[in-house]
Amino acid sequence: MAGVPAAVAGSIALTLSAVPAHAAPTDAAAQSADHVLRGIRSAGPAVATVSVPRALAGPAEGIAAHAAVIAVARVTAEAAPATYTVQRGDTVSRIAARFGLRTADVLALNGLGWSSTIYPGQVLKLAAGAVAAPAPASPAAAPAGGSYTVQGGDTVGAIAKRHGVTTDAVLSANGLGWSSIIYPGQTLTIPGAAAPAASAPAPAPAPAPAPSAPAAGTHTISAGDTVSAIAKRYGVSIDAVLSANGLDRSSIIYPGQTLRIPASASSVPGLTSEQVANAQLIVRIGRELGVSDRGIAIALGTAMQESSLRNVTWGDRDSLGLFQQRPSYDWGTEAEVQDAARATRAFFGGSGDPNGPRTRGLLDIAGWEGLTFTQAAQAVQISAYPDAYAKWEAPAHSWLAALG
Repeated sequence: MAGVPAAVAGSIALTLSAVPAHAAPTDAAAQSADHVLRGIRSAGPAVATVSVPRALAGPAEGIAAHAAVIAVARVTAEAAPATYTVQRGDTVSRIAARFGLRTADVLALNGLGWSSTIYPGQVLKLAAGAVAAPAPASPAAAPAGGSYTVQGGDTVGAIAKRHGVTTDAVLSANGLGWSSIIYPGQTLTIPGAAAPAASAPAPAPAPAPAPSAPAAGTHTISAGDTVSAIAKRYGVSIDAVLSANGLDRSSIIYPGQTLRIPASASSVPGLTSEQVANAQLIVRIGRELGVSDRGIAIALGTAMQESSLRNVTWGDRDSLGLFQQRPSYDWGTEAEVQDAARATRAFFGGSGDPNGPRTRGLLDIAGWEGLTFTQAAQAVQISAYPDAYAKWEAPAHSWLAALG
């Protein structure tokens, strides 16, 4: 059949509710059906007719073709809601395709860029005038000026609107760009005149300071020591100590052995414990590979820009993991790019690159030492926003100094 009106797709779907058993569709059939579906998605919700290749003649091919037609009914039947809550595995492009919208429109409605990261629980606007989250009853007007701590689901656009300032003003005040990532717990400066200060109550007496853990550095093992006891003494996790020393839970330690003690999350201002653990991993692998401090700082800044220093399971299109590497660009399988240690080695590249010559890491770029921070990061990542890494140069060096 050369064309099937979308209006009868539902009827076709009903007639196919009990499909006879046939051999599995051939590769050619699957490819043809996939071709049809791609055409449906690219055409958008206005599709009226679906062209099915004439080559689909056999039973298996027919099933594939009918499946494509049924998909038309699904694609065109689902009306776009005003807002959508992101689910695990979602991407902006998939959400847009699901509701018959353009990816660029969804990005624009939510103040996102092509390299922005979305995460489960985030609320996206799918229609102009929609709000990203329900407003609380009778909200008090947020004062202009001061600072704001980012909450889950926040966007820069929503924060700016709440404080009565422009999105550009918030971005500028924080050295951010339209493609920048914000994350829960991050503190943003809100520009504008600060509200008049109210009379402050008398401060409560400060509590007696708790005894602090010994400073991070190294620890020489004594008889009777265990990794868990050492980790507790220094206020860090067991996994952090193991990772910092290339050990696992089956490793044996012995008296006289020197262990490196990583910094605790509280000793790296602005980072969560998850971010500190990933930063420690990047530093450790960089040291193992003989990468200079500047090269390690570039890796830290890149990971912060790409994933907020988190080993995320989502991203733009098929980007995944700490460095948002894409399986479709030969960075590895989905599981491999979400292996933080492997992804870090692939970013550094060189002789230890698990991808070999398929991808190009930092150490594979001739003269990378002479490039600026953002140029070196961009040479590896090839981002649509090549200058986005620059803002992380100073923070990355401070994290490296704290982590050692």
